Amino acid sequence: MRYYPASRRPSRLKASLTVGILALFFGLQASSALAKAGNVTSWDYLQPDRDQVIASLNVVELLKRHHYNKPPLNDARSAKIFDSYIEMLDPSRSYFTAGDLAKFEASRHDFDNYLKNGNLEPGFAIYRLHLERLQGRLQYALGLLEKGVDHFNFTIDEELLVDRKNAAWAKDLAELDDLWRKRVKDEVLRLKIAGKDSKDIQELLTKRYKNQLSRLDQTRSEDVFQTYINAFAQSYDPHTQYLSPDNAENFDINMSLSLEGIGAVLQSDNEHVKVVRLVPAGPAEKSKQIAPADRIIGVAQSDEEMVDVIGWRLDEVVKLIRGPKGSVVRLEVIPASNAPNDQTSKVVAITREAVKLEEQAAKKSILNLQHEGRDYKLGVIEIPAFYLDFKALRSGDKNYKSTTRDVKKLLTELQQEKVDGVVIDLRNNGGGSLQEATELTGLFIEQGPTVLVRNSDGRVDILADEQPGAFYKGPLAVLVNRLSASASEIFAGAMQDYHRALILGGQTFGKGTVQTVQPLNHGELKLTLAKFYRVSGQSTQHQGVIPDISYPAEVDTSEIGESALPEALPWDSIRAVHSEEMNPFTPFLAELKARHETRTGENPDFVFTRNRLALAQELSHETTVSLNEEKRRAQQESIEKRQLMLENALREAKGEEPLAKLERQDEAAPHGEDKKGKPEDDAYLAESGRILLDWLGLNEAVAKNSLPKD
Repeated sequence: MRYYPASRRPSRLKASLTVGILALFFGLQASSALAKAGNVTSWDYLQPDRDQVIASLNVVELLKRHHYNKPPLNDARSAKIFDSYIEMLDPSRSYFTAGDLAKFEASRHDFDNYLKNGNLEPGFAIYRLHLERLQGRLQYALGLLEKGVDHFNFTIDEELLVDRKNAAWAKDLAELDDLWRKRVKDEVLRLKIAGKDSKDIQELLTKRYKNQLSRLDQTRSEDVFQTYINAFAQSYDPHTQYLSPDNAENFDINMSLSLEGIGAVLQSDNEHVKVVRLVPAGPAEKSKQIAPADRIIGVAQSDEEMVDVIGWRLDEVVKLIRGPKGSVVRLEVIPASNAPNDQTSKVVAITREAVKLEEQAAKKSILNLQHEGRDYKLGVIEIPAFYLDFKALRSGDKNYKSTTRDVKKLLTELQQEKVDGVVIDLRNNGGGSLQEATELTGLFIEQGPTVLVRNSDGRVDILADEQPGAFYKGPLAVLVNRLSASASEIFAGAMQDYHRALILGGQTFGKGTVQTVQPLNHGELKLTLAKFYRVSGQSTQHQGVIPDISYPAEVDTSEIGESALPEALPWDSIRAVHSEEMNPFTPFLAELKARHETRTGENPDFVFTRNRLALAQELSHETTVSLNEEKRRAQQESIEKRQLMLENALREAKGEEPLAKLERQDEAAPHGEDKKGKPEDDAYLAESGRILLDWLGLNEAVAKNSLPKD
């Protein structure tokens, strides 16, 4: 979601900053080469240039003046920048030694001064040593592979620490050698257990390391600058980012949807590229072959050879995945549903296409339920995104598409069909137009504020529904999950604060900040300049919207969501603008929850989701793996047996034939997410309908008992 306040000042600000910066540059050239003559390496060509120095000073000034929090650039910030930079370069603590860190630590509290003075050399010097260390590690790994993968002894008892986030730094290069011996041995064993023979393993790993080694030689000064400045920018919050000229162009392409892709939001995850979320109605989402938290390890164009992308930069992987409309891209993916050490992958083929607005449009269906001896008919409106056809609106087209217009039409049709209530399905809705979130809220409330936007100066802008009267006044529930974000959270929060709907499902994403893009002399800066608040004064940031009745999470909330991002801004609150009214749901919530728990305690889909997540979380706490093949296979078989038991318990409860072994069905939709079936088959949707009917029944019973008697 992009929100531009009335007082946007990019061009004037840019001009005023650059005037003073030009003079500074020439005084900094002398300090831009701290490497001494005796320490020249093959990476000495990586030096900051004039444009980068000016851009860095621009970024310092923009963050100082316009970031939402306006935190000081001081020693405390310097320490955060230092830690963030080291984390970016060596997240698994596998390249630098304790001696390297000791040298770096001497400058821990100096990066604020370096940045204020436009001195980029210290950041470049650390990056150059990182490249030197990485080159050494890759050469060492290739040396091991030259001996042949069969020289590894998988009968001895050894373990590899795989969760190295808090591991001690290797004391010297010899200790790093031992760590990398185990890393290569682990990769060989993973591939061996996945069914590859020695020749294929040798070829794949040799090619992978050689490719990574050759890519080091392609490192540009811009790569160093972008990483270093982002360590600085993202110490403020995860959505504040420097975009290099190339990435700025990619960002503009993404916003305009002028280049086709697969419709997936990706991020770096150590040496892998991880799927964060799928764009509603995009090619990946429609394929049902990819899910959030899946890891992409290979990319191929149509029938061409698969390119191993482990260890590649995110922007390079994105370029491979993008392509012209109608072309096919094949992705090799390790599913998130795999056990942590299960590297078994699948190859999926996706046809690239632009996401069409009409495919993201709201849709309606009828949920037929029998409840307490009666047949009920509930309307369901699925909203994949908050959309608005700005082009058609500006051209004066009276039939322009928008979420609110489409939902209003669907509500009219549902009321004509005499539904007993309505469920708004916002699952996986990542947001969109702020205007539409406000206008959609207006369909369900009488009148009043819908969301507050607080800027860095403390000014609060109130967005409101100015139209008197609600369009739909009937019973309403809103279904959300962890991937409901931004505009979805604004709408769900307003429905909860106005006591207009029961909010059901999972805790939402927690994206409650506003960004704008500021052009620089070199690239762009995307910075956080405001925060969203509900009419109750509560922020949607970090915490998201907490449902009135919660369902089992389908993804690990510690891995997906705003709270999982480093340096995420905290939840807070400001003065409410909507006076608290009597909540019609409060007297019944305890009973509604009790009935829900009774109903879903043995519901196959709910049981399966709970148990699958519990198993995944249990396995995620395992920090080491055995390098003994017998033990590793036994562990893998135990995990697969438990996964098979969960799957078969679900199948048997639904009257389906149990599986003899765990199948990896590339095209199977996750349980409870196949929207192509009947609405009644969607366990979460059906349960939402039953909760709404429970409330209707309880409310009617109270109304009858409160009527005066003759």
